[in-house]
Amino acid sequence: MATIGINIATGSLQQPEMIVGIDLGTTNSLVAVIHPDSKKPVVLKEHDGNALVPSILHIDDAGNITVGDKARELLVTDPSRTIFSVKRLMGKSYNDIRNASHYFSYKIIDDNTDSLVKVQAGDRFYSPVELSSYILKELRNRAEHILKTPVTRAVITVPAYFNDAQRQATRDAGKLAGLDVLRIVNEPTAASLAYGLGLAGKNDQTPPQRIAVYDLGGGTFDISVLYIANGIFEVLSTNGDTFLGGDDADRLLAGHWKESFGISDEELQQNKSLSQELRLLAETAKKQLSTQDTFTGTIAGETVSITKTEFEKLIKPLVDRTIACCENALRDAGLTASDIDEVVMVGGSTRIPYVKQAVSQCFGRPVHDELNPDEVVALGAAIQADILAGNNKDLLLLDITPLSLGIETMGRLMEVLVPRNSKIPSRAGRQYTTQKDGQTSMRIAVYQGERDLVKDNRKLAEFNLTGIPAMPAGLPKVEISFLINADGILVVKAKELRSGVEQSIEVKPQYGLTDAEVEQILMDSIQHAKADMQTRAIVEAQTEGRQMIETTSRFMERHHDFLQESEKLSTKQALDELKNKIEVADKDAIHAAIEKLNEISKPYAERLMDTAIAEALKGKKI
Repeated sequence: MATIGINIATGSLQQPEMIVGIDLGTTNSLVAVIHPDSKKPVVLKEHDGNALVPSILHIDDAGNITVGDKARELLVTDPSRTIFSVKRLMGKSYNDIRNASHYFSYKIIDDNTDSLVKVQAGDRFYSPVELSSYILKELRNRAEHILKTPVTRAVITVPAYFNDAQRQATRDAGKLAGLDVLRIVNEPTAASLAYGLGLAGKNDQTPPQRIAVYDLGGGTFDISVLYIANGIFEVLSTNGDTFLGGDDADRLLAGHWKESFGISDEELQQNKSLSQELRLLAETAKKQLSTQDTFTGTIAGETVSITKTEFEKLIKPLVDRTIACCENALRDAGLTASDIDEVVMVGGSTRIPYVKQAVSQCFGRPVHDELNPDEVVALGAAIQADILAGNNKDLLLLDITPLSLGIETMGRLMEVLVPRNSKIPSRAGRQYTTQKDGQTSMRIAVYQGERDLVKDNRKLAEFNLTGIPAMPAGLPKVEISFLINADGILVVKAKELRSGVEQSIEVKPQYGLTDAEVEQILMDSIQHAKADMQTRAIVEAQTEGRQMIETTSRFMERHHDFLQESEKLSTKQALDELKNKIEVADKDAIHAAIEKLNEISKPYAERLMDTAIAEALKGKKI
């Protein structure tokens, strides 16, 4: 299958609304569609022939946001306001990314290690969902500009290892960008579709295939082993590293040059512009060494150079790590390399010849690298979009859920467990805990719909899980699971895992809803997406603020004598300020007040911890 690029000049794509395929990448993102004449997937390109939109944003003092190439140019001159690799932050808490926080040149807020991360730019705070939505909005605008038609529906790809929270965060970002996300598709599945693997018709007798998809992008690596039969894709195993990619090769090369110049880590920390300049030069060198034997460039007036052989020696440990992941994935799938029928290469970093050689040697067969590795996932997403649009009647489509299903959480927010368009039968579950000490029951309210507040959705059922043993808040583990059977009946179960207490209920989500009503619900969710997301952000900030107030107040009561008078006074002032900001309901002001309270309380909390440890170790030999 040849890769075709379509730009504005052709004008041949203009037609009624199309469903687009979007590859929302760590480093670059792009859009693809099915060409109406050739019926083949094509990436959308601007006049300059460029299909890739760098997944980079710049936020200026006024809060204006620039996305793509123009933002990339500001990585060196304004690094603290230029945000990259947002995908790495999706659905993550600060605890998840603590060890890699030094990698980012912008500020990531760590006021609560268990809550989802926030990015600070000036005096404003942004969630990864908001930031990703700006990238998706740029892609949507570009697609509408090229296609000369409205774009409101899309298929978006994610890594196979993305969990429910990360997938839902991607859906939320799409909704905020004004897109109805019809399906979240695994990137290896999309890549396989682009190569025509698994495109079986309803009566197709193609034998089952086992496919290995090796995806080495800018920021992440994953290897997926798929089993494809009758057009249905099953992920047998997935392995990888969410912090291993082409960026790490750049960092190794930059470190190699840094050492040769005698530049310390402290100097680079203080001089973010030099750090970014060094990183960008390393990226240029990596690309050039994929086709040439040497690279020579300049940085800070000094000449640097490296040969292809030296570069390969430098990145060998990285490539070896990916091969170890491949071996682990095969072992997890219960297969050997000889059981794999096809190997598909995805991600710009697979252009490095040394990577291709290593993978081919690992699996003992040539790899599929005919398609542009940057575009292959988007092309597959376009094929999936075409199937969902009903344009390919020969391919198998399973029954799906027409609307999202979820439960009510703190602040009367809707948390989705089964997203709309999930295949039936479907199962999903998530763990929750109690909010108050000694809490012995939990109300489970089940809702259907696409809005962020439960008051705007359709209530299906409600029941109480009682008999939870009285424990401190946060200690009970309550697993809530949704199971939609083949008949479309939803079974909701709630179980406290420590005691085994369980309760369940059955409902029929589609009962009493016409197609027109479903369509209206979807339209409302798109039209109110921005307001809903703003409301959700405020409610989440208020909830986080109230939890912070309760935790800090309880700490002060228990350790009143331990605190100095100045600490008590400054903490009380910070608590009063946070209470005031919660009442005002300004998201950024609440986050700023939380951060201020955290900075005040951190020193004495750490001092108490040190004292407790010293007391525990008194008289003991280490």
